[in-house]
Amino acid sequence: MTTSEPAEPPDGSDHPVPDDGSEPAATRMDRLRAAAARGATRAQELDRSPALQRAVKRLRDALPGDAHFGDPLSLGGARHTEAAGRAIVGLTGDRPGVTRELGLGGVQVWQSVLERLGRGGGEHEVTLVFTDLVEFSRWSLAAGDDEVLRVLRQVGEAWEPPMTERAGTVVKRLGDGLMVAFADPRGALDAVVEARRRLGRLHVPGWSPRMRAGLHLGRPRRVGGDYLGVAVNVAARLGDAGRADEILASGEFLGRLDARTVTARRRRRLNLKGVPDGLEVYGLEPADG
Repeated sequence: MTTSEPAEPPDGSDHPVPDDGSEPAATRMDRLRAAAARGATRAQELDRSPALQRAVKRLRDALPGDAHFGDPLSLGGARHTEAAGRAIVGLTGDRPGVTRELGLGGVQVWQSVLERLGRGGGEHEVTLVFTDLVEFSRWSLAAGDDEVLRVLRQVGEAWEPPMTERAGTVVKRLGDGLMVAFADPRGALDAVVEARRRLGRLHVPGWSPRMRAGLHLGRPRRVGGDYLGVAVNVAARLGDAGRADEILASGEFLGRLDARTVTARRRRRLNLKGVPDGLEVYGLEPADG
C-alpha cells in the first residue's frame, strides 16, 4: 500500500494541503488576506486612474451646484454639507481620486438642493464686500515682518473707518483683506470708494498700496459672527478677480442701485470658479467719480 505525500500548498506557505481535499484554517486566512490585498491594490489603481478622474470631473461639472465644492473656501462653515465635505476630504486626503470626487459630488448636489429649498440661506438680504491688497504678497516677502505689520496697521486705519461709518460690520480681517457686511448696498459701494481713496494716500517704500474689491448680495446664513453660503463664495471670488483699483460687482448687486448714480461696465471674460452659472459681473464706478 503506497502512502501519498501531502500536496504542496498553492500559495507557497508552510501549511501543507491534506490530500483529503480539506484545507487548514490558517491557510484559508492567508489566502483571504492575499486576495484582499490584491483587491485593495486594484481599487487604489482605479481610484487614481487619470481617465476615470477626468470622467468624474466632467460629471461634477454637469451636476447642479458648485462643481468646485471641496476647496477650502467652500468647506469653511458649520453647515451639514460643509461638515460632510470636510469629513470626505479628511478620509481621502488631499490626493485627487475618484472616490473623493464622487463623495464631494454627492454633497455638491445635496447642497444645491438645500439652497433651492431655501434651507441653505439666511432670512435677511446682506451685501457682502471683500477687499484685497494687490501684489501685497510679493512686496511682503522682501519687506520683513516688522515693516509688514506697520503697513497693515496703516492700511487698517485707512480702509476700516469708511466701512464702519456707513454701518458696515467687519466680519473678519484676512491679513491683507477684509470681509464686511452691509444692510444697504449703496452704503457698501460708497464705503469701498472712500476706502480706495484713503488707501491711495498711503506712501510705502518700494510699493504703492492699491486695492480691489468684490460686492455681491444674497441671503447667507449667519453662524456666530460669520456668514456662510454661496453668496459669500461669490463675493470672495469677485474680490479675488479684480485688477488694481477695480470694484467688481454682481448683477444682483447692481440691480439694487439707482442706475443714474453709477457707471457700470460688463466684464465678460472672467473665469470664476464656484459661482452660479449665468452670473453677470460689472466693473462699477460712481457716476460723479
